[in-house]
Amino acid sequence: MTTWGLLGGSFDPPHMGHLLLGSWALATGSVDGLLVVPCHVHALNKRATAPFADRLAMTAALCQAWPGRAEASDIEARLGDPSRTLRTLRALGHERPGDRFRLVVGQDILAETHLWHGWDEVVEAAPPLVAGRRGAPGPSRDIALPEVSSTEVRRRLAAGEDASALLPAPVARVVAARGLYR
Repeated sequence: MTTWGLLGGSFDPPHMGHLLLGSWALATGSVDGLLVVPCHVHALNKRATAPFADRLAMTAALCQAWPGRAEASDIEARLGDPSRTLRTLRALGHERPGDRFRLVVGQDILAETHLWHGWDEVVEAAPPLVAGRRGAPGPSRDIALPEVSSTEVRRRLAAGEDASALLPAPVARVVAARGLYR
């Protein structure tokens, strides 16, 4: 039986914070692999800048950091809108019977769980694996991921500023090749 870490997000674009979060989840031994799932249409009306196909390509590029241990999934595009973690987990359960799941999140997400559809059921289906995040309220954690945001990455790219310290190199190559965020 494989335990998958479900790492979801807008990934607009995926950045070093996502890379570090996924690496941490794998390094703890809490999960065997990562399913990295870009949100198709956010249920909380957060609008993505890049089209889904581009965000999926960037997510696949991010997965290069974990050869053989991670895969990008288009499941939320196949399920229809809006994206809901609980629906995604149920579909993954059908697609991958016998596998287990853990929701991999940063501590900042805990302040938003009251907005999630069926949060208690999400926790039951995929017990969260929570990493601390600098600047996020909540209980202290053993590790604190840096404050990196896709918003800041997009701002820098749009302004023609260097964002290389915030983007994994494979993601940066996809951004450049597709002319994203200019």
